Amino acid sequence: MGDEIIRIAKKMERMVQKKNTVGALDLLKELKILPMTLELLQSTRIGMSVNSIRKQSTDEDVTSLAKSLIKSWKKLLDGPSSDKEPEEKKKEQQPPSQSSPEAREESSSSSSNSSSKKEEGPMRSDGIVSSFPRAPNTLDSVRLKCRELIATALKTGDDYITIGADDEELGAQIEEAVFQEFKNTDAKYKNRVRSRISNLKDAKNPNLRRNVLCGNISTEHFARMTAEEMASDELKEMRKNLTKEAIREHQMAKTGGTETDLFTCGKCKQKNCTYTQVQTRSADEPMTTFVFCNICGNRWKFC
Repeated sequence: MGDEIIRIAKKMERMVQKKNTVGALDLLKELKILPMTLELLQSTRIGMSVNSIRKQSTDEDVTSLAKSLIKSWKKLLDGPSSDKEPEEKKKEQQPPSQSSPEAREESSSSSSNSSSKKEEGPMRSDGIVSSFPRAPNTLDSVRLKCRELIATALKTGDDYITIGADDEELGAQIEEAVFQEFKNTDAKYKNRVRSRISNLKDAKNPNLRRNVLCGNISTEHFARMTAEEMASDELKEMRKNLTKEAIREHQMAKTGGTETDLFTCGKCKQKNCTYTQVQTRSADEPMTTFVFCNICGNRWKFC
């Protein structure tokens, strides 16, 4: 069954990338009859693909079935139902003195297993044992509000559903890491928290949020990341290109060019300049002129 879900997940991912939902209904019908597990949701991230198809499709049957699947998968995060059969409840309510020796032995064994589980680590509400120590509690109203806002930012998309992350605990851990750096809730603390929230909510940078939810970026590291480190791949590439262009302009102005008095520097108002012409656009477009002031070092571009 797992192989079938992985196969469907790959097909749906290609659909989302191509923005073509033809055949999505058949795949969704297949998913409806396949048993889903939390592990498969996390490993295939099929929930995000189904949600993307729901948004892209104009077919009401597709959107309705996608909503139904996502709703049913959300229940996996709540863990197994704690409801018990009436007979089991009666047995639990039966006084120990009326229980058989076998029942008492079984109860003792169950109690022992329960205590050993507690020693493994804190248990999350979805039944998963957390491998990290939980953030310490706080009564500070400012810190509590910041934890709440960070947790809300982590839930901007549906990623936390498919990943199965504990957004409240992650929010508390991020806030705790920020607080431990500044040791108070002053302006620097608030600015740091504010920048985390805005970057988590950035619709153009979903990978940052996913990496935090998945644990690829630790809460401690995320609490200290710079704006450049948190930026989306697109923005990083843009900054890289701008830096390259600035270096190129600087080098051209410094290493070559023709001296002229045809240009007036906007800073020092002198006419002692050097210019270089470069074909930065298509061949049928005029060349771009880069001007360098030999007096004050001011540089500008003249088209």
